[in-house]
Amino acid sequence: MDTYYHPKDLAHFPDIGRDAPELWSKFMAWYTAVFAEGALSEREKALIALAVAHTVQCPYCIDAYSTACLEKGADLEQMTEALHVAAAIRGGSSLVHGVQMRTHVHKLSM
Repeated sequence: MDTYYHPKDLAHFPDIGRDAPELWSKFMAWYTAVFAEGALSEREKALIALAVAHTVQCPYCIDAYSTACLEKGADLEQMTEALHVAAAIRGGSSLVHGVQMRTHVHKLSM
């Protein structure tokens, strides 16, 4: 079975800039600055990126930031904990929208 995502495609990410080099350059400058050491360490930023990658369900980002986390010294326990934090926020976000559902149902029931 073929799949929409191919791990080898991640290496072609820079191709996105071929027809818009100025925008690509600006994106890369911003992206590089975002992931530079700052108030948060590069390892912490990689863990955040890994967690976000799971919430946006980007298989390329999951692969890239799993590798980055390991390279920056994170271990599997920390990476798994970051994933659970992201999943809890995503699950909680779904549940809190239940307030809108309950408000709508109460409004219709009156």
